Amino acid sequence: MAGQKRDYYEVLGLKKGASDSEIKKAFRKLAKQNHPDVNPDNDAAEARFKEINEAYEILSDADKKSKYDQFGHAGVDPNYGAGPGAGGYGGGFGGGFNGMEFDLGDIFGSFFGGGFGGSTANRNGPRKGESIHLDEIISFEEAAFGCERELNVPTIVDCETCKGTGAAPGTTPEVCSQCHGTGSVQTQRRTAFGVMNTASPCPKCHGAGKIIPKPCETCKGKGKVRKHQKISVKIPAGIDDGQTISVRGKGNAGVNGGPAGDLLVTVQVRPHPVFEREGARVYSKIHVSVVQAILGDELEVDTLDGKVKYTMPEGTQSGTVFRLKGKGIPYLNANGRGDQFVTVVVDIPGGLNAEQRELVAKLGESMGQKATKKAGFFKRK
Repeated sequence: MAGQKRDYYEVLGLKKGASDSEIKKAFRKLAKQNHPDVNPDNDAAEARFKEINEAYEILSDADKKSKYDQFGHAGVDPNYGAGPGAGGYGGGFGGGFNGMEFDLGDIFGSFFGGGFGGSTANRNGPRKGESIHLDEIISFEEAAFGCERELNVPTIVDCETCKGTGAAPGTTPEVCSQCHGTGSVQTQRRTAFGVMNTASPCPKCHGAGKIIPKPCETCKGKGKVRKHQKISVKIPAGIDDGQTISVRGKGNAGVNGGPAGDLLVTVQVRPHPVFEREGARVYSKIHVSVVQAILGDELEVDTLDGKVKYTMPEGTQSGTVFRLKGKGIPYLNANGRGDQFVTVVVDIPGGLNAEQRELVAKLGESMGQKATKKAGFFKRK
């Protein structure tokens, strides 16, 4: 009723002074949600749709918006508040928006990516093929230094018999006579809000825009077949567990002449019995005897490059970590390598015989330490 209208900005969920782009964006969103075609037999949605369009007509017009911002409803409707039967904008919308014609293909296709009726240009144009995802297990060393694998990939390719057309050799697809190759048909209906156009997939060609009178026997008219292909994949040095390699153009064939998708290979690295990894760093342990730890020794340390020598100083404690520079993982797609960090583990012997125990006790005494049988450790005097 006139005199009881809601604020137009409130109707569109906006604050006063909203920009033109904000007004248009809000209108498109609300129009889609409340359109009668989306909400059949819903009187509340229909009334809401009418209210939304009324608000948009005022706020999208610079002159009307200026007057509304200054004087409210009275600025755009001289009869506002005059009671039932008054004219103005409030009554005008009931008569079909003054003959305005709405194309829902434009409103819901252009602004919402074809989700409602949608544009068929993208559907019938060239489209990139789908990507193929595979997992490949590699060793720790292969991840470190890189490798090359030949994979057997199940791929969708263009049918060789029909060259991807779907039509039997010697024949060609025909343009659909109902949609004339667009893949969609327009329907028009007159409503209380004006003449509304809607687009839907063509029922004859199912949106393809073409008809295949004689389908190819190999692909049954699909134009595509599944085929296993041998594809060589280079795995770069330094790749880590869970990382993915992309091989462009080795995925499924494109549609309507579009490019092929990509092959995405995710590597899974097997654990190593000696080494652990953190980024470009490698971690390992080396076990030494008590004598080696006390006196020091030249050790042979396992690395990814083989054994290397390292001089361990005397008096090395268990848990000591030493670094081997440049013996870690090569940096991915870069020069240089990380380092290897080796933790010393001193093995304490057990099960000593009487003679060995006596020798250890004498050593302790010579160092000012004494063992007690009860505690089982050296005790300083």
